[in-house]
Order: sequence, then C-alpha cells, then structure tokens
Amino acid sequence: MTLPDRAAVTRREYLYAAVAVGGATGLSACLGERGEEVDVPSGTDDPGSLPERQHAWNEALSTDDDGNVRSPEHHALIALTLSTDPDDESRETVDESLRTLERAYEWSNEGLVFTLGYTPSYFDRFDGELPSSVDLPTPEALSSRESPEFDEFDALLHLASDYPEVVVEAEEGLFDELDELNGGEPVETTLTGVFEREDDRRRTGFVGAGLPAERADVDGVPDSVPEEAPFFMGFRSGFTESQATEDRVTIEEGPFTGGTTQHVSSMDLNLNQWFEQDSHRQRVSKLFSPEHAEEDLVGDVGEKLSTSNDLSDERIDATEEDASSRGIVGHAQKAARAREDGEPILLRRDFNTVDGDRPGVHFLALQETISDFARVRKSMNGEDLGVSLANNGILQYIFVNRRGNYLLPPRSARALPTPNPTG
Repeated sequence: MTLPDRAAVTRREYLYAAVAVGGATGLSACLGERGEEVDVPSGTDDPGSLPERQHAWNEALSTDDDGNVRSPEHHALIALTLSTDPDDESRETVDESLRTLERAYEWSNEGLVFTLGYTPSYFDRFDGELPSSVDLPTPEALSSRESPEFDEFDALLHLASDYPEVVVEAEEGLFDELDELNGGEPVETTLTGVFEREDDRRRTGFVGAGLPAERADVDGVPDSVPEEAPFFMGFRSGFTESQATEDRVTIEEGPFTGGTTQHVSSMDLNLNQWFEQDSHRQRVSKLFSPEHAEEDLVGDVGEKLSTSNDLSDERIDATEEDASSRGIVGHAQKAARAREDGEPILLRRDFNTVDGDRPGVHFLALQETISDFARVRKSMNGEDLGVSLANNGILQYIFVNRRGNYLLPPRSARALPTPNPTG
C-alpha cells in the first residue's frame, strides 16, 4: 500500500493510510501531517505498577458517554517469526524491548496499550506440551462456507493508540529504526535478531464514530455508510453488558494463570449489498433481532442503546421461534445463545480495516479457551435454525479469509515462554 495524494483525502484519512503503510514513510507522514508534536503521556519505570494481565486494558482506557470502554482509534497487528532459539538471552531481549515501550508511553488510549501472543506453531518447537489449563488448538475453518488461510507464524504483537504516530513509532522503535521514543526514551534494546516481521501478514485498522464513513474513497465502501457509525456495518458495538469481563476471559489455573487466549478472524465485508439492497429495518433485524426492528430499539447507529445490546433472555430464547415464524434471525441474537449463566463469554476488541484497499474487519476476541470462541461461532452460524442464508444474520455479508489462535501469557511470562514456564 502507498500513501494517497494528500490533496485528495481528508486529514484523518491520510493518517489512517500512514498507519497502514507503516515504516519510516508512515511515521514521517504522521508527524508531517500533525505539524507539531502531540503531547503523548510517558510511561513508567516501575513494572510492578502495570497489571499482570497483558489484556488488562479496560481500566486504563477511556469511556464513552454511556460508560462503555472506548477502544483506541488506531491498531496494528504485527506478525512475527522467530529468528533465533528461545533461550534466556533472547527472553531478556524481548522483555527489555517491551519494557522500553512501557517506559515511553502511558498505558492508556493517549499512550499505548499492547499484547504479545503466541501461536500453536510457536509451542510446537518444544518437547513439552502446554498444560491442560490452556486450550490452544491449531486454527481451523469454523463453518462450511469458509476456507481460510491460517496464522502459522510464531507470534502476534497488537499495538493500539488514539494517536497513529504512536502505533507506527512503537513498531519502528522495536526494530532498530529509531534511537528514541516519545521524544526522549532511549531505545537500547530491540527485537531485531530475535524476531523478524512478516510484512505480508501485517494488519491495520481503526474504530470510532465517523471513521468508517471517511473511507468512502475505497472501492466497496458506499457513501451510505452512516456519518456517525463507529463500525462499517453501521452500528455501535462493544456494549459493557454485552461483553465478557476481563476476569471472565482470564485463565484461572496453571503456569499461565493471568493469561488469556486470543482469536483473530480477518474478514472482507460486502457493504454495497448490506447498505444498497437492505433497508435500515432489515439491517437492524439481521444484526440484532427482528424485535429490535419492530420496537425501534436501536436508532440510526445504535444511539438508543446504552450499555447493552438489549438482548434479554426472552429475546435470546425466541431465536428458534423467530426462525420458524418470521424466517429471519439476528446475528447478535444467535451468538448470544452461547452465553453461560446469562453472561457473555467473549471480550471483543475488533476493528475496521481497508487492508488490501477493500473494506473488512479484523475480528479480535479474547476468551478463556479457544473452545469458547468456537462455541459462539457455531451459535452464530445458525445452521440449526433452518433459515435462508439471506436472512441468517449477517452471514451473507462477511467472508472469512484468515484465522489465528494465540496464547497471551501473563506479563511475567510474555517473553518467549516455554509450555510450562514455571515447571
């Protein structure tokens, strides 16, 4: 991907493109567009002040007017392959490199939050096996309609910030491209020599009110994307009561206590059909539930919803009846059937993308076990409901092209862990 003609796009579009391009070119574009340095809060010299859970973001992130956690606006997923043996020296290098980021940037939207996760392929190099408390199978297709490629490199670094230059700068600092971060933190240790970047697997994206509509310059993004929508599908998401808590997705026993598992699905979206063929009422029915549409519970972009997607137990229990009597079911309605004791089991941190110059979503979910994700996906597939593909939630509008499973160890074990880091 190359930077667009600056005169042909808005300022925000140019900054999103800079993150997607990355490298020195992307960083220079970010800084040049700002015209002045932004005041990015610095981090901490005290590792003990940071949460043991890598995925503990919620308390550090800001919230929207309803109190829902607000995701950072800019994201990058950096695919990594080991270039050396995972020994004590390389572990120290990885840990100190990540500590450099924590010293340079505050753990927040306005600073930087990040995780480092490991694939099943990474752990295959060891003689020992992961403990029974960790469910990390190799990725596989999760419906009869998909034939995705799989993440088979070693690790994935997720960087997220409200400032695009922070995302790009952090990545470049980790790979010997900068001498200092955030205007003063020296870069003395990098990941170079331990990891190599898989540039063709690098993924980027964005989330926030108004951001998707600004990408109408990309083929496949229609002008009818609502101006205030935070996601390409046109509605708010990430409601607090419709998300699993960080406690719920945390591994509770064994050597990886305090960690979690992560699944990333990269999907293309058919937005032209979604917006040009279906009415707003149909979109609400397919994304939420038919009753949401009938009772006008959602509003134009979800503004009538506050901290919940308003899927009561009764609406979830009505899924099969809606399928048989109405011939249509909602995406969220179907997926909610996988809740346990009425509580969601996935913590979503997905974001929009125009990687490859086409609209899509990197669906990133945290859960205690990968089996939890597979169970939700099975419920979302709705193959037991007997409705046509056209009315089976949003299935006909999404196309999974890649899947990956990861273990996110606790912070103390995040640097090249063995299958049994305390054994």
